[in-house]
Amino acid sequence: MFKKLFGKKNEEEQLTAPVSGKVVALDEVDDPVFSQRMMGDGVAIEPADGKVVSPVSGEIVQLFPTNHAVGIKTKSGVEVLVHIGLETVSMEGEGFEGHVKAGDQVKAGDHLITFDMNLVKEKAKSTITPVIITNYDDIIDSFEPSYSDHAEAGQSTVAVLTTK
Repeated sequence: MFKKLFGKKNEEEQLTAPVSGKVVALDEVDDPVFSQRMMGDGVAIEPADGKVVSPVSGEIVQLFPTNHAVGIKTKSGVEVLVHIGLETVSMEGEGFEGHVKAGDQVKAGDHLITFDMNLVKEKAKSTITPVIITNYDDIIDSFEPSYSDHAEAGQSTVAVLTTK
């Protein structure tokens, strides 16, 4: 029953790139909320285009009203946040289009959000896209990021993690 309530133990999950681009450590994100891991641990990607896909299979738990961020929960209980850009909430949704809603079931690689990268470059602090495991301390036993100069959205593994 415990496993039913809290997800399966010691499951390995792959986190694929939600956007194509360069994968970097959170330390390189110019925002202390992300670089100091206040929301959890993960990676960040400097996007090459404005198409966002799901990094995992699971349920959409939240699409922010501004469409700049989305939360997904896997069957094993891992909660993943994809946050497009820095200080993009101030754009109030301009340039962002959501293609999912809370409660939707998605597979890794399914299209979630489209955004206008040029508009984000113009109006926000950065286009860098943190991919955060928000319940990291509660559920993650091991986390192995994979940094690269070019990851392909929905195809390249950016981290392998194991649940507790």
